[in-house]
Amino acid sequence: MTKWMIRGLETHVDIWNENGEYTVVALHGFTGSSATWHNLAQALPHVRVIAVDLIGHGQTAIPQHVQRFSMEEQLQDLEELFCQLHLEKFTLLGYSMGGRIALSYAISYPAQIHQLILESASPGLRTMEEQHERCKRDEELAQKIMTNGLLSFVNAWESIPLFASQQRLPKRVRETIREERLSQKEEGLAGSLRGIGTGVQPSNWDRLMQLEIPVLLITGSLDEKFCKIALEMKALLNTVKHLTVNDAGHAIHVENPAEFATIVEEYLT
Repeated sequence: MTKWMIRGLETHVDIWNENGEYTVVALHGFTGSSATWHNLAQALPHVRVIAVDLIGHGQTAIPQHVQRFSMEEQLQDLEELFCQLHLEKFTLLGYSMGGRIALSYAISYPAQIHQLILESASPGLRTMEEQHERCKRDEELAQKIMTNGLLSFVNAWESIPLFASQQRLPKRVRETIREERLSQKEEGLAGSLRGIGTGVQPSNWDRLMQLEIPVLLITGSLDEKFCKIALEMKALLNTVKHLTVNDAGHAIHVENPAEFATIVEEYLT
């Protein structure tokens, strides 16, 4: 557990299995933190797992200005962090929001990346109309978080259809996810929605064919929306594999951690 000063922002990083023969950098989703990858690191003792608290999340410092949350800023932060960690070639793994960031990083800095693993991720929205509509919804949600507080938001967020399959998880697992969400700060989540939400991020659909590195897309069979997005991405990527995990929803690494770890391990080796 370490803190790194990255471009003026104190950034929290967890590193497990220091002497692993492979290196995976893992990026969490919205309302998540580096803690979400602890089980993966335990399941893969031969893999060094480096997990970063992204801007607005976990124990990373919260910027004052919304521009500092942007995709461009986040990518520069990651690049600076990887330089400080002396990382040369590694596998980049991203879930949901972290997947959007991982994909954007791979497009901007392809030389660093050995391979890319995207769990339930999208390249953003295709049209300006979709982007404007999403920005409006994200702004409304950001205002709600600031007005009604974290607890009210988490209660509502847990019950959205995207996470319906998580209701079947053991109570202990659900409590861990809830604790992680409740450990966030209102300003951080609101800033994240405004600065790096799906509506404001530049669309990467037209840049997918630029990627030369191997890409693995993982989706849960119950998450129809992201299965469809993965199929559309697959048609545009050069070297790509798409795996669907049966009876899992959006967060496969939480809903079926054993299968998720096996998929990652097999892809690495």
